[in-house]
Amino acid sequence: MKTKLNLCVLALAGFTAAASANISVNVGAITVAPNDSSSSLNVVEKVAGLPTGSTAVSVDNNTQLGLTIDYKIDKNWTAELIAATPFSHDIAVKGSAIDGLAIGNTKHLPPTLVAQYHFDMGNSNFDPFVGVGLNYTKFFDESASGALKTTLQALKVTTASDDVDLKLKASWGLALQAGFNYKLSDNWGAHFAVSKMDIDTTGEVRVNDKVIQSVDVQIDPWVYMVGVRWSM
Repeated sequence: MKTKLNLCVLALAGFTAAASANISVNVGAITVAPNDSSSSLNVVEKVAGLPTGSTAVSVDNNTQLGLTIDYKIDKNWTAELIAATPFSHDIAVKGSAIDGLAIGNTKHLPPTLVAQYHFDMGNSNFDPFVGVGLNYTKFFDESASGALKTTLQALKVTTASDDVDLKLKASWGLALQAGFNYKLSDNWGAHFAVSKMDIDTTGEVRVNDKVIQSVDVQIDPWVYMVGVRWSM
C-alpha cells in the first residue's frame, strides 16, 4: 500500500512539473479600442425633432492591466486565456445637433480563450503566432449620465423624480489574434499581441425600469497588449 501511495505521489509530482514547464504568463498594458457602429436613436430623434437616422452611439478607448496565461500543447499549438482588470467606457451620442451628448458609462470584462498557432522559427528567440478563439463580454456597473437625465427632462420625456437607468446585454463572439513573443533569457521575455474581437450588444435606456430607447451596438474593438513574459 505504501509503495502504491509513493508511486501515486511521484506520478502527480511529475505531471505537475510537466504542466508547469508548459505554462507562461504575460503581464502588461492592454487597450480596448472600439471600432464602433450602431443603429440610430430613433426615439430620441423623434422626440427631439432630429433627422431620421442622424444619430448613433460611440464608445471610447480604455487601457487596463492585462494578464494572459499560455499553456503550450506542443511546439506549434498553445491555448491562451486573456483576462484583465475591468475596462471602463464612456458612451456618447455621435452625430446630429446633440453630437457628443454623454449617454452614460459602463464597465466590462471580456475573458477570451484563444487557440494559437506558433510558427517554427528554428532556434530563433522570435516566436510569431496567430490565433482564433471565443470571447465572452459581461457588462456591469452601467449608469446613465447627468447630461442624459437633464436632456430627457428638457424634452419632457421624464421628470426629476423618475429613475433613469442604462443597461447593456452580455455578448458572445469570435476573436482573431496575431502577435509575437521574444525570448530575453531562459525565463523572461517580451510579449505583443493584437486581437480583433466581435462584441455586439443591445443598449437600453430605461425610465422607471421601462425601456424607452433600445439601440444595437457593434463595439467590435481592436485589442492591443504589450507586456513582459515569464515562462515557468
